[in-house]
Formats: sequence, structure tokens, C-alpha cells
Amino acid sequence: MKLPGVLLAGLCLLLLSACATPRVAYDAQQDAQATIPGIAGARIWSDDPQRLSAGIIEWQKASPAAASPTLLSLSGGGSAGAYGAGFLACWSKTGTRPKFTVVTGTSVGALIAPFAFLGPDYDPIVSAMFTAGLASNLLKSAGLGGLLGQGLFKTGPLEQLVDEYVDGAMLASIAREYKAGRRLFVVTTDLDNQRTAIWDMGAIAASGSPDALQLFRTILIASASIPGVFPPQFIKVEAQGRYFSEMHVDGGVTANVLVIPESMLASSFPVSRHLKPRFYVIVNGKLDPAFSPIKGGLVDIVSKSFETTVKANTRTSLLATRDYVKSRGWSLYATSIPSNVAIADATDFNTGSMQQLYNVGCNRALSGQRWN
Repeated sequence: MKLPGVLLAGLCLLLLSACATPRVAYDAQQDAQATIPGIAGARIWSDDPQRLSAGIIEWQKASPAAASPTLLSLSGGGSAGAYGAGFLACWSKTGTRPKFTVVTGTSVGALIAPFAFLGPDYDPIVSAMFTAGLASNLLKSAGLGGLLGQGLFKTGPLEQLVDEYVDGAMLASIAREYKAGRRLFVVTTDLDNQRTAIWDMGAIAASGSPDALQLFRTILIASASIPGVFPPQFIKVEAQGRYFSEMHVDGGVTANVLVIPESMLASSFPVSRHLKPRFYVIVNGKLDPAFSPIKGGLVDIVSKSFETTVKANTRTSLLATRDYVKSRGWSLYATSIPSNVAIADATDFNTGSMQQLYNVGCNRALSGQRWN
């Protein structure tokens, strides 16, 4: 009996999958001790108060700018990152956009973050990502292999986009700003230990490691790799003399917007009373629940469920942040897509739809009601 071609192809893929090289096994103790080879201080965990406290104290001693920092946080949101791109570009046009002391980014916000960190000169690149078709081909089906593998879509187009604009010159510029006391952080989720990783991209850029550029790119791709949509990224680490790989995915799984890390929100974290930060948050999406009937099958259900979970977590995080900031007399400014604006699915990278969202963000930045 001859199997139909599709079933035969599926059988071959299953056999290939079964024969794939397994990951190097490691235990919880090794996971706790894992570091990035050759790059000290490449990351901290969001739930590690000791490391976080030590890092803040060290930064405050080394940088005069740490006394009154201005922080920008860019959320995830997929194609809705067009809103943040438009907001930033037109905020620059007003002449009131600060030079941020700290920039954090998650998912699509991570892709925007290095350019936002380096300033308005890079606005045209960010704008082109969403309005000139650069992101329109990000979703390239992996075919049957995607159904049997780790992601429905190939990472290749995303890798090409990152490789084209994140180069040695950009790394050198980020390294200079890092040495001047500014900080750039990107968020990923380590699926192996279910923790939020905060990557110090400036420390990586300034490390001098020959692996710095590739690691920098991998982290950006990992932060934007929605589970099931794109395959996870594997990051090489070392512990107890052994090398193995951690599995990292979209930072939005655990922290769709990083303003204040969870270890600070959840404890009496020691913060200097002289510290007077200003927080700016750009949410690439809506914050309130929105009605839209699900018409599709499994993929649509999973997508809507992930979107709903991320939106709820974002609201909760921002409410906790607001209370934390308010109790200390600090300043918090946030903007998000208005509830009356129609937006497509986060994985719909149609240039026309993104152009509309870009214009919404631009008009919001130019208006007298910039912040929610």
C-alpha cells in the first residue's frame, strides 16, 4: 500500500524529529550557577533582589545620571509595535523627547529598544520597519515541519531583519553610552526555569567578547519569539565546567513590559530617598478588554488566549508599578492604543494596517493628551 505524499512526508519528519540531537541535560543547581561564557554581568533575573540591589548601588556610584534617571519602557505587542514607532518618531518632532538614562524592551519593544536608546537619529529605521514593508514578510510558514517542530513560522526573516540593522557599529555606539552611565535592558523568558531574564545589552556590547554581536542579536530574536509562532532561541551558558543551552522565548510570557522588576515590587527594596526617577511607558497594544469573536480554530484560540493573558498581566504589572511609584513621589507616564482604535491580530504584519497604527501613535505624541 502506498501512503499519500503528505502522510509520507509527515512520517519522514517524525522519524527525523525522533533522531534529532537532544539537548545537553543539566540540573537545577547548574541552572542556578549558569553564566554567559566570557561576558560578566550579561544578565540578572527579575526575581533576584540581591543581584538587582547590588547592580543598582554599583550603577548609582558610577554614574551621576543615576541620581535622577529618565526611564523608557517599551512593551510587546507584535505588529502593534507600529504604535510605539509612530509615537517615538513624532515625540522627537516636538523637541520634548528626553535622552533616556535607561531603556527597557520586551518582544517587539526589544526590537525597537536599541534604536530608541541611541536617540532620534535612528527614528527613520524604526519607522521603516513598520511603514516601509520591512516587517511585512516576517511570517514565513515552516510548513508541515512547523507543526511537528517548535514554531509554525521560520525565524529566518526575523534574523535577516535583525542582522541588517544590528551590526558592529551599533554595538560600538551602545558600548560608548554604557560607559557613560546609560543602560539598555532586554527581557526574555527562560522556559526551562520559568524566570524573567533581564539582559544588560550595554554590558554585552562593551564586553569585547568575539561572541558579543551574535549574543546581542540572539537575545533580540528570543525576546520577540512568541511561543508556538517562532521557534525558541538557545543561549549557551556555563556552570561547574559544563556547557549547555538554555531555551529562551518571548519576554511577554512573564513580563510584557518591564518598568520595575518584580523583586522590587514584591519587597522592601532599598532605594535611595534622593532618587527621583521619571518613568515613561509605551504600551504597544490596548490595556482594556476588547470584544472580538473568534472565528477560527486551534491556532486562533491559542493566539487569543496568549493575547488575553499578556494583556491581563500587563494591566496588573502597571497597576502595581503605579502604586509603587506613587508611594515614593516619583513620576509615571504611560500611553497605549486608545480603546476606540481597531487593531489587527499581533501577528498580522500587513503594512497598511501598521501604517494606520503608526499614524495613531504619531498623532497621540503630537497631541496635548500624550499620556493616559
